[in-house]
Amino acid sequence: MTNATDTADTRYSHLQVTTTDAGVRTIQLHRPERLNAVNPALAESLPRAMHDAAQDDAVRVVVITGAGRGFCAGLDLSEPVGLGDTRAERLDAYYWVGRWVQSITQCDKPVIAAINGAAAGAGFGLALACDLRLLSASATCTAGYVRRGLSPDAGVTWFLPRLIGQARAMDIVLTGRDITSQEAERIGLVSSVIPDADFSATVAQYAAALAAGPPVALALSKRLLLGSSDASLDAQLREELVHIKHCFASADVREALQAFREKRAPVFRGS
Repeated sequence: MTNATDTADTRYSHLQVTTTDAGVRTIQLHRPERLNAVNPALAESLPRAMHDAAQDDAVRVVVITGAGRGFCAGLDLSEPVGLGDTRAERLDAYYWVGRWVQSITQCDKPVIAAINGAAAGAGFGLALACDLRLLSASATCTAGYVRRGLSPDAGVTWFLPRLIGQARAMDIVLTGRDITSQEAERIGLVSSVIPDADFSATVAQYAAALAAGPPVALALSKRLLLGSSDASLDAQLREELVHIKHCFASADVREALQAFREKRAPVFRGS
């Protein structure tokens, strides 16, 4: 078992941040009384926490999850606007959750969405932006925007068709219906569905195993996969060659080959 240490909460409003000695940083959205719905403070904190994780050499994997019963219920539309303020202005100033998804895709480290409860609206978009999605068996996902007379944000219309295809994405967005864990797994929306009782322990084990992998290769693999949908085959083959040459020049490959000869598990250093 790995130890977890708390990062100063004052740096991140409505987040609890911990890091294990295995290099797994967990960013927990922490507004459980609102199912972790996004208010201005949380909207500002998450990109900052992601940037700090990306820059910290001790962090190898990032896990995003929610406190209490929910993962993230989307924008908190119940919060009052200030005097002379409009919701549209606050969407521009505070709630532009595009920063959330950009902070995840710009991070070279693997990012796991540990979806412990309902993921709706911008919370659904947050989960879609992550590299891997682990879903608790009782949790549900929904775009949900049309229920409030809204069109999607948070990259939902970019990520969802790429993950499950245009026809299924149309159905999920235009109906705004709930997606059960069984359906999410069947259509490839999530990487795995985990029984509720085992969820926390399984996520921790999965993240620790990923963190033990070669950081250089993981970062370059993520970069290749994210760029592949907009590249031609020829361009992608050339990019793969550039990156695999980079890997072959790393100490991690030498360590992997040495470990293979010595019949032991490799210890990757990220160099």
